[in-house]
Amino acid sequence: MTGVVEIFTDGACSGNPGPGGWGALLRCGAHEREIAGGEAVTTNNRMELLAAIKALEVLKRRSVVRLYTDSQYVQRGVEEWMAGWKAKGWPKRIKNQDLWLRLDALTAQHDVRFLWVRGHAGHPENERADALARSAIGG
Repeated sequence: MTGVVEIFTDGACSGNPGPGGWGALLRCGAHEREIAGGEAVTTNNRMELLAAIKALEVLKRRSVVRLYTDSQYVQRGVEEWMAGWKAKGWPKRIKNQDLWLRLDALTAQHDVRFLWVRGHAGHPENERADALARSAIGG
């Protein structure tokens, strides 16, 4: 893929905690790729984070990325909270710290901007990511 990579992510959970799934649509120009996965016991926030992580892991070289998420938890975590956590040495009290550390390492490998979109509001790519996540619940 060359040019700007657009990534649309979503996570879903049946119960919280409960079985969950994540999904992502990656697009660069006319090229698209869909990925999805799930876990038997998880939370919605973990699935939202894992969708972003798994999508960024697909990229083979440094890329300019616009990552769209309907999760304010993910968007605000990266754009607002992460710098403070890093400055404090990643305090142990951070929920989902294992995933935040993975996401931090991946965002350092790319030029990533996280953008929030309203979920379940008819955004076509967000709806596709949601469908992928829901289809992967528990798997």
